[in-house]
Amino acid sequence: MLSHSGLPTPETLSSNKKHNKPPELLSLKSNSLNSVLLPSNHPRTCLLLAILSLQVILLLTLRSLPFPRHHFAPPFDAAASVPIAIEKTDQCCSGRVFVYDLPGALNREILASCDNLNPWSSRCDALSNQGFGQRATALSGLVPENLVPAWYWTDQFVSEVIFHNRIMNHKCRVMEPESATAFYIPFYVGLAVGKYLWSNTSTAKDRDHHCEVMLKWLHDQPYYQRSNGWDHFMTMGRITWDFRRSKDKDWGSSCIYLPGMRNITRLLIERNPWDYFDIGVPYPTGFHPRSDSDVVEWQSFVRNRNRNTLFSFAGATRGAIRNDFRGLLLSHCRNESDACRVVNCAGSRCSNGTSAILEGFLDSDFCLQPRGDSFTRRSIFDCMVAGSIPVFFWKRTAYFQYEWFLPSEPGSYSVYIDRNAVKNGTASVRQVLEKYSKEDVSKMREKVIEFIPKFLYAEPQEGLETVKDAFDIAIDGVFRRFKEQEEWGFKW
Repeated sequence: MLSHSGLPTPETLSSNKKHNKPPELLSLKSNSLNSVLLPSNHPRTCLLLAILSLQVILLLTLRSLPFPRHHFAPPFDAAASVPIAIEKTDQCCSGRVFVYDLPGALNREILASCDNLNPWSSRCDALSNQGFGQRATALSGLVPENLVPAWYWTDQFVSEVIFHNRIMNHKCRVMEPESATAFYIPFYVGLAVGKYLWSNTSTAKDRDHHCEVMLKWLHDQPYYQRSNGWDHFMTMGRITWDFRRSKDKDWGSSCIYLPGMRNITRLLIERNPWDYFDIGVPYPTGFHPRSDSDVVEWQSFVRNRNRNTLFSFAGATRGAIRNDFRGLLLSHCRNESDACRVVNCAGSRCSNGTSAILEGFLDSDFCLQPRGDSFTRRSIFDCMVAGSIPVFFWKRTAYFQYEWFLPSEPGSYSVYIDRNAVKNGTASVRQVLEKYSKEDVSKMREKVIEFIPKFLYAEPQEGLETVKDAFDIAIDGVFRRFKEQEEWGFKW
């Protein structure tokens, strides 16, 4: 054990005592110890016993004293130059992210042109408040009053803005690219291409323009050249199929198929399950908690909600689709009006949320979730945030989409019904759901409620205190993936 300068050690105290003994005692022969151990009233024996007793007491006392090592300067030792007092856990051991400063035309200017991002109306309201949209004051009276300020009419296609704002304030963001293990590309590709998707005059070149500009810029960056994109990632705020155009005459952009995009990890609200680089992340919902306590209070609210309807369905028919399954569910729901609640979303009634949707899900044990215009729909997460149990008819609607965010066992939080059995009349949605006991429903709802934080995007740009939301889960997952790629040499 190293001694501390300025403090006597038990050894030095013992040595000093020995040197200060009377000459008579120092001259004692070794075999005189036997006489000490025998009972005796000799004054020298008593003195020796007293000194030995004091040394033992002093030694035990010094050893029991709590001497904090950092109170004293360690001895000079070049091999032991690491401070022993500071032991701080590295909060970024899983990874560090560098955020590219892209040309303004690829994000800031797109956001500034919010009036022109939609052929029908302005998108400025939807993109306000850091991408959360307008405050949902109409929910007053439906949700706890102190939580109303945490609710917004959030658009389903704004994840690019939300992720950009959050990652700029991430605790593991670094300003020096050489110390980064991940590189984020804050490109608003979904907002950019959305302007052209429904335009009769747009060309394939229009729909690809912004992505081509981004890739040209990215190819000149040394850290992209070093990894060929394997440690780069971005958010694409629409479904993956909007970026997978194969022919010029087809729908959408060909961004994902452009040279240079192949190895970049992509966060999307709907992924291609067979593409390793696509990661499904939750659709943004309207609830953006301001603190851990907001999350806990909301979980308690939906847990204790009195639900008087067996199941609900929020949606509209798709007249252009042959044998439209959503139309079939709407008819079924209307025919079972004593057990099912319908929220008619025809037209644009439910485009950015309505109190009727939330109220319907809050009042129902189950919520029907057929596929939307694609395999997924935002309603999945609106339903679960309200504590309602989702009922799926396609496995690709959720099970193959959001592995990082949903329970690993589908039956623990959801119901799957074969859509073909519903179509041919061999299965009744109501009869299937009525077979679940109250205990089953309670257990499944509790699993949904447990996972609610993973479906949310918190309001503070630095995140919540201890609760990890969807953004945190996504970034942790990207860090983990990049680390595994390096450790396993998993690249091609």
